[in-house]
Amino acid sequence: MLKKIVLFSAVIALFHFGNSAKAGEPKQKPNVIFIYADDLGRGMLSYEGQEIVKTPNIDKLADRGLRFNQVRGCMFCAPARASLLTGYNDCRTDKWKITSGGAYKKVFAGKVTADEVSEALDKQVGRSGDSIVTMAEVFKKAGYVTGQVGKLEWGFSVSFEEMKRHGWDYYYGYLDHVMAHGFYPAYMFENGKKVDIPGNTREDCGKTIERETPEAFKERWNMEGRAVYSQNLFLDKMLGFIRENKDRPFFLYHPTQLPHGPVAVPAVHPDFVNDNRLTQIEKEYASMVKMLDEHVGVILQELKKLKLEKNTIIVFSADNGHEIYYAQEGRIVKPVRNMETGERFDNITTKFYSEIGGDVFNGNDGMAGLKYDNWEGGLRVPLIIKWPGVTPKGKAVNNLVANYDLLPTFADLLGVELHEQKDGISLLPILTGEGAETEHDYTVNASMYGGTIVTKEGWKLRHYYPKDIFQLYYLPDDYKEENDLATKYPDKMDELKQLLLKECNGDLSRGYFTYQKFVLPMVQMEP
Repeated sequence: MLKKIVLFSAVIALFHFGNSAKAGEPKQKPNVIFIYADDLGRGMLSYEGQEIVKTPNIDKLADRGLRFNQVRGCMFCAPARASLLTGYNDCRTDKWKITSGGAYKKVFAGKVTADEVSEALDKQVGRSGDSIVTMAEVFKKAGYVTGQVGKLEWGFSVSFEEMKRHGWDYYYGYLDHVMAHGFYPAYMFENGKKVDIPGNTREDCGKTIERETPEAFKERWNMEGRAVYSQNLFLDKMLGFIRENKDRPFFLYHPTQLPHGPVAVPAVHPDFVNDNRLTQIEKEYASMVKMLDEHVGVILQELKKLKLEKNTIIVFSADNGHEIYYAQEGRIVKPVRNMETGERFDNITTKFYSEIGGDVFNGNDGMAGLKYDNWEGGLRVPLIIKWPGVTPKGKAVNNLVANYDLLPTFADLLGVELHEQKDGISLLPILTGEGAETEHDYTVNASMYGGTIVTKEGWKLRHYYPKDIFQLYYLPDDYKEENDLATKYPDKMDELKQLLLKECNGDLSRGYFTYQKFVLPMVQMEP
């Protein structure tokens, strides 16, 4: 049945390709630009109610496209990116491997070459993933040129060969996600070549301190060795890629660093300079979100200038829920705690909420928890898809959606057959408004605390693996996950436990993510 739906959807997609062109013009495949924000909570966007930081360009996408309200990403970056790019949920770690970060750091000191690091990584990861069709490969099969600019792949360290195998014609950015915690890299990687960045001389890429202190402020604004900001490089490379490929269909994926911390920004945005609601470090963090929005605006303007606006699909999303990078004693601290009582949250009976945790931005949009959690504040992410002439303008979609649905959606849109069964389903009928819509019966996620299941009816099972505690919530009536219904609905509890066990292949530890368990050890290089 699913195959019939996919084929029918592909026919609809081709119909829309034709209708997007004027009479007498050749049919064109739509370009696709995917902007993937890093640690951006839903609550940081003004279309979701953010009151301090205005995001007019992202809001414009939401006003002119579809915005999805029930989307789960993952609990942090590496599994989120792996899940997105392979179409598998993050309990299926047999489908991809995560390497340790920091593999390329010794290149700075000249102890090893980038080629040597890349070769060692490739041997460690192996070629087990060759049979998996990745997102870039879907586009290549459909005749697209593919480009990735930013914090590359899922990491934490990536080889040149992996980038090639995963289907990227062009890439520029960080191959090492530890290095990506700084915004002033001494070098980047472009199509397998190390590219030095004049004026950036810090081995740690200018990484700053997460907690605000007088010393941290002073170091953050010591610009010696911090000449060129990474996101400005990324913007230039993206604009270059769009211009170079304007006459053929392209797929551009931008996994941005913004607004992942530690906080670093070239200047405080004028919107916040005199905002007395914010501390200095909060002003700088807000400026990072503002820069992300303004870069979206620059890309939209470039598409308009090149007359590509009407034939380009824009996708905007984020990897996981909100995270705090602007901790300051007496304001909000890390590890997060109840600022009224000073007590740490146990993540069973007590949990982070913005009002008691001290988050002036309410970045998790009033939900429980943050990045790494399996509370909704750690998992729920924004998703906007704007397809001019096809998607309805400003419509909200409440279907249950996962980040691993994007790859099957693109395959369906382009008529590319997937010879393996992915965990995701196609959203194309929702985008076009035609054909039979499919929806997950449930989505599944791993986390640093354990696995979780959310059903399309709104039931949520949460597993706290360290103590083998299961909790049950009904989200339509309990947005903040305050009322555990496990004892009231034992049959529903048992039903969802069996589903989670099945998705974890009989082993619930698959839903419990730990670095020691799932991240490969650091590649050892001589000396």
